[in-house]
Amino acid sequence: MRVAVTGTPGTGKTTATERLEATLEDANDGDEPEVVHLNEILEDEELYTEVDADRESKIADLDALSEWLADREDVVVESHLAHHFDADRVAVLRCEPAQLEERLLDRGESEAKARENAESEALDVVLAEAVEAHGLESVYEIDTTDRDPEAVAEELAAVLAGDREPSAGEVDFVGYLE
Repeated sequence: MRVAVTGTPGTGKTTATERLEATLEDANDGDEPEVVHLNEILEDEELYTEVDADRESKIADLDALSEWLADREDVVVESHLAHHFDADRVAVLRCEPAQLEERLLDRGESEAKARENAESEALDVVLAEAVEAHGLESVYEIDTTDRDPEAVAEELAAVLAGDREPSAGEVDFVGYLE
């Protein structure tokens, strides 16, 4: 099974999947999926086409990343890009936009980039892309607002185990834009 963990930057994907990975390793039954932090692969393998100086980010080579992922089946793929690849289930992490903006500023992002990501979150951009690519029956929306990473990791574990019903469109942050 391939599970994508995606969401707007700052929603807690890396932290939650690191906690999930530790939980899976503790179970150590030999059946745990590999957790792939796709942004690390993009950097380490130089799987990008250019650098956008204005946004201070690399432009991912989605074809090259897809090829890199092709032979990996029992895997959790974490990245704001994860929903662009084949997956059996897609967990979309969400966060209230003002809190998201604060998280991004705290980690050193520019005000413009933090604001752009908060607006993207309010408009459900990643969620909409995930639903369009994978269908409502494969998308699991998880609100990370005011939740600790362990609780989010537990939700991800429930998605992996099939113990959680698909959900999309339950979180509404459009009021942020008013």
